[in-house]
Amino acid sequence: MHERPGTVNVCFLYNAQHHQILHSLPIAFELSTMPGFAVEIVASTPGHLDFVRDLQRLYPDARVSHRLLAQPWPVRLYDRFRRSGLPPKLPALWHNRALFDGYDAIVVPERTSIALKGFGVHRPKFVHTSHGAGDRAATVDRRIARFDFALVPSPKTADWLLEGGLIRSGHHAVGSYTKLDIVERLQRTNRPLFANGRPTVLYNPHFRPKLSSWRRFGFALLDFFAASDRYNLIFAPHVRLFPPPANRAQADLSRYKGLPNIIIDLGSERSIDMTYTLGADVYIGDVSSQVYEFLLPSPRPCLFLDAHGAAWRDNPRYLFWTLGPVLSDLAGLSTALEALVADPSPWREVQEKAVARTFDLSHSRPGLHNARLLADWLRVNAGDGPDHAKPSRFATTGD
Repeated sequence: MHERPGTVNVCFLYNAQHHQILHSLPIAFELSTMPGFAVEIVASTPGHLDFVRDLQRLYPDARVSHRLLAQPWPVRLYDRFRRSGLPPKLPALWHNRALFDGYDAIVVPERTSIALKGFGVHRPKFVHTSHGAGDRAATVDRRIARFDFALVPSPKTADWLLEGGLIRSGHHAVGSYTKLDIVERLQRTNRPLFANGRPTVLYNPHFRPKLSSWRRFGFALLDFFAASDRYNLIFAPHVRLFPPPANRAQADLSRYKGLPNIIIDLGSERSIDMTYTLGADVYIGDVSSQVYEFLLPSPRPCLFLDAHGAAWRDNPRYLFWTLGPVLSDLAGLSTALEALVADPSPWREVQEKAVARTFDLSHSRPGLHNARLLADWLRVNAGDGPDHAKPSRFATTGD
């Protein structure tokens, strides 16, 4: 990227799983079309950049450059033998601290990258976009307070962050749900994923053992649907439940593959672009924010699995468990499913209110709306102060 005088140079950094990309990339594309901004996509693997370039075709006016993040040699050596798929964040952040200190702003959907401030990176403004709009404690992570600006995806989340003192007036904005911008352009719809006319259930367990239903209920649930002539099942867990290499996990699941009423997807693009949340009729899960994406088109049956005896009643971290019945064992699964499919109306009102608190759906182009919010803040705040008088250090990427 070449620096242009009077231009705000913005880095959109992607150093985690691909699902996080969808929560800020439309903002990058839209911001790059605005006068006075130069946008560079920085990613930790070639696969990230391939994914970005593929989505960029949906935004023909976007003018972004691309940069592959340099990795320290111990990480390169380790990955040559381990092939873990995703380099560790902190060594790469430290290794590239001089690069990062050359930007006017760094936009990230995760929180680990705020460690750059402790690594001596003081020039850029740090912007947090989040990735999802759920209810877990990660939503109110204390590290958010260290960001200079937060583009909050949810009115509900903004209330919690303000109550916790993690965002402040003039340094945050409540945006629309960025991911929907790409979903709309991909023309993902609630078209049937099976041709047999059965109700389709999405099972979407979380990856953290202390929160997930997978270890206790997972295979028993899959066996239930494998034997069913009543339902289809999509098993699309959080992409971090089976991170690569996941050969053993895939072997354990192989007996379900090929069954006409079951889809197993451990992390393809369809598992993150709302193909399954739009295409399912019933949601089964534990603590994933994807339940709110499932409810976006309309209220629909939801069922939650409590594998840990959680104290969830009147607990704001478990608000999604008020959107459907909660089971602590699978003995009542068949009865609960039949009741939900037959009549989901008792949950309609609470689901509608929850979606209204979680999403601002008043904007037809969420990416553009959020890019304007970010641009307005950057025009006033980026490049000011003595630390920002230093020239930035961009090199041509040839891309």
